[in-house]
Amino acid sequence: MRQNIWTELEWRGLINQSTDAEQLKKRFEKSIVLYCGFDVTADSLHIGHLLPIVTLKHFAQFGHKIILLLGDGTSLIGDPSGKKSERKLQPEEKIQEWASKLKKQLGQLMAEEIKIKKAVIFQNSDWLKKLNLLKFIREIGKDFTIGYMLAKESVKNRLEVGISFTEFSYMLLQAYDYWWLYKNYNCELQIGGSDQWGNITSGIDLIQKIENKEAFGLTIPLLLKSDGTKFGKTESETIWLNPQKTSPYQFYQFLINIDDRDVVKFLKFLTFLPKETIEGLENEVKNQPEKRAAQKILAEELTKFIHGEKHLKRVQKISEALFYNNLKNLTTDELKEGLNDVPTAKIENEKELNIVDFLVKTGVSSSKRQAREDLTNKAIVLNGEIVTDLNRILTLADALIENIFIVRRGKKNYHLIYWE
Repeated sequence: MRQNIWTELEWRGLINQSTDAEQLKKRFEKSIVLYCGFDVTADSLHIGHLLPIVTLKHFAQFGHKIILLLGDGTSLIGDPSGKKSERKLQPEEKIQEWASKLKKQLGQLMAEEIKIKKAVIFQNSDWLKKLNLLKFIREIGKDFTIGYMLAKESVKNRLEVGISFTEFSYMLLQAYDYWWLYKNYNCELQIGGSDQWGNITSGIDLIQKIENKEAFGLTIPLLLKSDGTKFGKTESETIWLNPQKTSPYQFYQFLINIDDRDVVKFLKFLTFLPKETIEGLENEVKNQPEKRAAQKILAEELTKFIHGEKHLKRVQKISEALFYNNLKNLTTDELKEGLNDVPTAKIENEKELNIVDFLVKTGVSSSKRQAREDLTNKAIVLNGEIVTDLNRILTLADALIENIFIVRRGKKNYHLIYWE
C-alpha cells in the first residue's frame, strides 16, 4: 500500500468533515472496508456523482475495499436531506428500472476495481425488503429518540414546511444499512456528501449501540462553483453521464467552459492527476489564462474517463472543426452532435432563394435590412465561408452535406438549416 490516503484526500480538498480524524487517519494505515450510497432518483448518474466515484477510486488505489450501495430500497422512501419539500414517491417498477441502469453505469466506471475485487455493488432492497415492521421498530427504533432525530439538520430544516413520517424514518433505514454492512462485511467507514452527515452519524451511533464497536464517517464537499451554484447544472439542463442524455461533445464543452476560478479545484476533485501536474496547470491559469490549458486537460481527462478514448478524439475533432470553420471535415452525425443545441430551421417548398431571403426565412437575421448589414459587415459565414454577395442565389446543391446548411452569424451564433 502507498502513503496514507488521508494525505491524498487532504491536499485535494476532499475532506469536509470526519469523525475522530486522528483515529481515522491511523485506521487508514491498514486496509479498511468503506461504502458510499447512491440514491435512485433518475435513469442516469450526472456529473455531480463523479466526486464520490473518483473519491472511491482513490480509496481502491490505496488498497482499501469499497462498496457502492444503490439505494433502491431507501429511494422508495425518499431522503429529506437538502430538500425543502416532500419528494414525490416514484412507482417501485420505475425505481427498479432506474436501478438497473445505474448499476450498469457504476459497473462500467468501476470495472477495473470490480475486476481485481476491490469494489462491489449492492442494492439495499436486498435486505430492506426482508425487514419485519414490528421487529424493526422494536430492535432499531428503540435506539433513536425523537429528540435525537429532530436535532438532525435534514429533519430540523423541514419542520416549518412539514415532513411526513415516511421521510422522517429515512435516517433509520440508512443507519440500518450501515449496521448491516458492518455486521456482514466488516464495513467500518461510510462516506458521502456534506448533506449526509446526519445520516452517517446515525449509522455510527447505531453500530455503537448494537455492537459496542467504533465505526467512522467522512463527508466530501458538495460540488459547488465559485458563485455558489451547483456544478453540473446549466441554465437549462443537467450534465448527465449517459451519452444519450448529454452527448460527449456537450459534456466536453461544458468542461472546456469552466470558470478560471473553479478549474484548479475541479482538477483536484475529479481527476487522478498528480499534485505536481495540477500545480503546473494552476500556474498556467494565473500566468496564461487565455490558453485555457487547465480547462482542456480537465475536459480531456473526464471525457476519456466517462466516454472513452474514441469519443474523446471525436469531440476534439468536432471542436477543432467548429473553431477553425473546417466544417467539411465533419460527417453528418458529427455536425449534428456538435450543433445539437443551436437554433434549427427548415427551408420547405423552395427551389432557390436569395441569400438575404434565406437569412430572414431561417431566423438568422431579424429583417432584410439586418441581413444586408450582416452580409456587408462580413458577419455571415455559410458552410465555413464568409459571404458578402447580397445577390447570391442558393439552392439545395449549395448544401454543406446532404441537405444541411450551417450558418454562423458573428463569432459564436450558429444555426443549423435543413433544406427539405
